[in-house]
Amino acid sequence: MKTEVYSWRVSSELKQHLEREARRRKASISSILDTAAREWLAKSRASIADDEEQKRLHAAVAPLLGSISRIIPYSPEILRETVRRRVKQRYAR
Repeated sequence: MKTEVYSWRVSSELKQHLEREARRRKASISSILDTAAREWLAKSRASIADDEEQKRLHAAVAPLLGSISRIIPYSPEILRETVRRRVKQRYAR
């Protein structure tokens, strides 16, 4: 049962669209707004979950990434050779 009231101002154009959609669906404007708010909240939660998952993945990978700080200029040839040398040093047996 709905017991809370929330009100806000909307443009007359938006109000007309809401009324038209409510008539088309044979529903109240309140139920249209309730549905819209629930769908937005669900998408918002999913977006936040995706962001948190990306942060978790970045944090997990960060220790594995190195930096090449003293190479100037960053030519592709120098970078390629430096990376190959560092990988070989790290994984050499």
